[in-house]
Amino acid sequence: MSLRALLHLALLSTLVLLSACASAPPPTKSAQTNFQDGETAYASGHYEDAITQWKKVKESYSSPELTTQAELKIADAQFKNKAYIESAAGYEDFRKLHPTHEKGAFVLYRIALSHYYQITGIDTEQTPVKNAVTSMESFLNRYPDSEYSAEVRQKLADCRIKQLEYENYVGNFYLRTGKYPSAIKRLNEALLKFPGSPKLDQTLFYLGKAYLKSGAPVQGKRIFQRLSTEFPASPLNRDAASL
Repeated sequence: MSLRALLHLALLSTLVLLSACASAPPPTKSAQTNFQDGETAYASGHYEDAITQWKKVKESYSSPELTTQAELKIADAQFKNKAYIESAAGYEDFRKLHPTHEKGAFVLYRIALSHYYQITGIDTEQTPVKNAVTSMESFLNRYPDSEYSAEVRQKLADCRIKQLEYENYVGNFYLRTGKYPSAIKRLNEALLKFPGSPKLDQTLFYLGKAYLKSGAPVQGKRIFQRLSTEFPASPLNRDAASL
C-alpha cells in the first residue's frame, strides 16, 4: 500500500474515532451528586434548578433514604419559591407516604402555611382560609407543644377573624340587597360561631340594622344595646344611635 493510501486510511480512522467520541452520551451523574447539586442551587435561591436536580434523585430510585430526602426537599423548594399550591400538595403527599417521619410536625406546619399564604381577600374564594384553619387545628391537636405552636395559634386567630369578616361581608350584601331574613340568619350564625372576636361589633351593627329594616325594632334595639355594652369604643355605636 502506498504512503498516500496509508495516510488516507489513518485520516479516515481518526475521523471515525472523533465522530464516535462526539456522539457518546455524557457520563451520568450519581444520585448523590444530583442531590448535592440541588443543595447548592437551593442555597443560592435557584429553587427551580434545585427541584430539577431533586426530581432526578427521585427518579433514580438509588436508595429509599435519599429518595425520601429529595421528596421533602422538593416541597421545601416549592414553598420557598412561593408556589404554595404545589408545596401544599408536595407536603401532603410526603405526609401520606411517611406518616411517622421525624419531621411530621414541620411538614404539617408547612402545609398550614402553604394554605395560609394563598389567602387573598374576603371577597374572593375562601377555600384557602378553610384549608388553613383545618390544617392549623390539626397541627395544634397533634403537636400542642411544638416550637411552631405559638406562630400557628397566632395565624389561626387571624384566619378566624378573616372568616368572620367574610360572614359580615355576606351578611351586609344580603342587607344591602333587601334580603333581610337571609342577613339575619347569616349574622346570627356568625355570632354563635365566632364568640369573642374583635370584629363582632360589625356583625352586631349589621344584624341590628337588618332587624330594623325587616320591621323588628325591638330586636334591633336589643342588638344595638349589646353592641354598646360589649364594644363601647366602636365607632359603629354612633351609626347605631342615628338609626
